[in-house]
Amino acid sequence: MIGRLAFLCLFPVCVWAQDTFGIGSKRFTESYILGEIVAQTISAAGEARAVHWQGMGNTAILFAALKSGAIHAYPEYTGTIAFELLGLTGVPDLQALDAELARHGLAAGIPFGFDNTYALAITTRQAATLGVTTISDLVSHSGLKFGLSQEFLNRRDGWPALRKAYGLTAVPRGLDHGLAYEALAAGHIDVLDVYSTDAKIGRYRLKVLVDDRRFFPAYDALILYRREVPQRFPRSWEALKRLEGRISAGQMIAMNDAAELAAVPFSKVAADFLAAPQGTRRPVPPDSRRSFAAALSGDDFWPLTAQHFMLVFVALGLSTAIGVPLGIWAERRPAVRWWILGAVGVLQTVPALALLAFLIATLDRIGTLPAVIALFLYGLLPIVRNTEAGLAEVSPVLKESAAALGLPARVRLTLIEIPLAARTILAGVKTSAVINVGTATIAAFIGAGGYGERIVAGLAVNDHALLLAGAVPAACMALLIEGSFAAIDRWAIPRFPGRGRRAPG
Repeated sequence: MIGRLAFLCLFPVCVWAQDTFGIGSKRFTESYILGEIVAQTISAAGEARAVHWQGMGNTAILFAALKSGAIHAYPEYTGTIAFELLGLTGVPDLQALDAELARHGLAAGIPFGFDNTYALAITTRQAATLGVTTISDLVSHSGLKFGLSQEFLNRRDGWPALRKAYGLTAVPRGLDHGLAYEALAAGHIDVLDVYSTDAKIGRYRLKVLVDDRRFFPAYDALILYRREVPQRFPRSWEALKRLEGRISAGQMIAMNDAAELAAVPFSKVAADFLAAPQGTRRPVPPDSRRSFAAALSGDDFWPLTAQHFMLVFVALGLSTAIGVPLGIWAERRPAVRWWILGAVGVLQTVPALALLAFLIATLDRIGTLPAVIALFLYGLLPIVRNTEAGLAEVSPVLKESAAALGLPARVRLTLIEIPLAARTILAGVKTSAVINVGTATIAAFIGAGGYGERIVAGLAVNDHALLLAGAVPAACMALLIEGSFAAIDRWAIPRFPGRGRRAPG
């Protein structure tokens, strides 16, 4: 049993091998499905073991992973490559785009056959009431509330350029793409950004506004890959070439429908598409959301629990091993105290996705290692701070008495000061552990597993049951850790009379 759990925990690191073909996908339904189609096509070729790192986050993380060699390919769009990755002013043809990518050791090819461009949409009812049919019509309705995805808000080909092109003056709210539809239905926003193959356009009865100034270019879906892939995996590449032109816009919408409206797993959506005769459009099943109990008790529960547990406690062990000595040093050396506490404080302010992207580029890998390092860095602050504060609370009279007895500084520290400060130090370790449980969900963005896989997938398809099936176990784990540390504090650490103020954290 121990061996099995160890394998499950270390799987994201151990899976990488010479015969492994790594495929990434972004954090939205269509990318998950296309990633699965690519992965299953490679597996069927029998040349390499396909590993699909699902929902790795935004474009920057996928691009960094691809350039570093952590993955070999992922589904992308021509407009995104041209504007966001290469900084071009327009979308050239595929040959010119491929020539630009060659500078990065990358290439683009195998167009799937459909265009998934950006658009703006409002409800059909509101469009009729206001007489809005084009994006230009929005200019005369400045009171409309915009809710746009975070990536669209910051893309070169997104909101900043669109606002300038159309003279829009709205101040949009940033929302996860999967949640924006419900915000629109609830009346919290009036306008949102959509993809032309979104499954929910019909479900929510939206009016896609005409891009009358032709701002949005074509976003043809294709595969962005490392340049050595055709030579390194020739049989897999030949199999992938058979996907060229095979997916129509209608088929992609139907597949998105199946995943989002009927809760069909991404892997099954992909398998059904690949098994169907070419050109067949799969019928959309009725809305059949899974229950919370079914999502919670899925087959992936124990593997995800083992992975999450490992991420939390490996990172916590490293944070404790480094943080306690740093706290001691900060208390002993006032000259470096500000630098140490300032440094660990600044680490807490670094955005998680930015840190993960940096670690991927630095370590040339994805999975467990960069996730553990990120959690280790985020866990330092409470341990360092509480260690320094706990030691500073020890009565100067006790320190002077121990010194007068001739006790060496090391002995005074280990036998007197650390025992007296133990409760404060433990409070810092507990705080770090609880923070790690929640922060560990970001590990799913780079394929390290844990409960975050369910949360990310739930956000992608707007499946509240799946989202809660990841969030609730994480909350329960945090409560369990809180209780365990309380028991350690109660039974393992002796009480000292006249200890001083209550331990922080």
